[in-house]
Amino acid sequence: MSVPDSGSVEGAAGLSCASLAADIIELAALRDRTHVLRALGARRGLSFPEFGRITIARETVVLCTRPERWLLLTTPAPPGTALSQWRQACTGCAAPVELSSAITVLYLAGPAVREVLARGCRLDLHPDVFTQGSAATTQMAQVPVTLAALPAGWLLLTPSTTGRHFRDWLTSTAGPFRLAARTDATVATLSGEITT
Repeated sequence: MSVPDSGSVEGAAGLSCASLAADIIELAALRDRTHVLRALGARRGLSFPEFGRITIARETVVLCTRPERWLLLTTPAPPGTALSQWRQACTGCAAPVELSSAITVLYLAGPAVREVLARGCRLDLHPDVFTQGSAATTQMAQVPVTLAALPAGWLLLTPSTTGRHFRDWLTSTAGPFRLAARTDATVATLSGEITT
């Protein structure tokens, strides 16, 4: 797991971490219906990325870390609204599942993010390998974590049941890099990071 050398830890610039408030819907394409789901996304101004990629458009983050399945993160709405909208639209092409309460999403930013994450990650996070727009699921701190590299920061998704443990690990690991908590982030704040 090679990462760029950031110099001494004592001289490293700070990092910031914020919880990302979002509704999360997983869309699983039905057999041989992926093209229909992609066409539906295109009509809504969304691009469903290829496996291992992330896109952001129209205040919606779309991650693909499993074949033919996408996680959609949107601005929170009244409970059930996002699922209802996708359920109606996806009839016959995909199965939508509400995961908002099941996943904790963090937004980590700062020049030493790759170095901090590499301390507990099995993936090669060098920018030549894990490029901007990349997304993958791995194990960190003995829990499943999905990583997504954006130009100005990283999204980290973990099950809500392990969210506190993972955040404690992250706080401890990033302590020497002057990790600071930020106010909660929103999907809207990410809208300019990666476009389709």
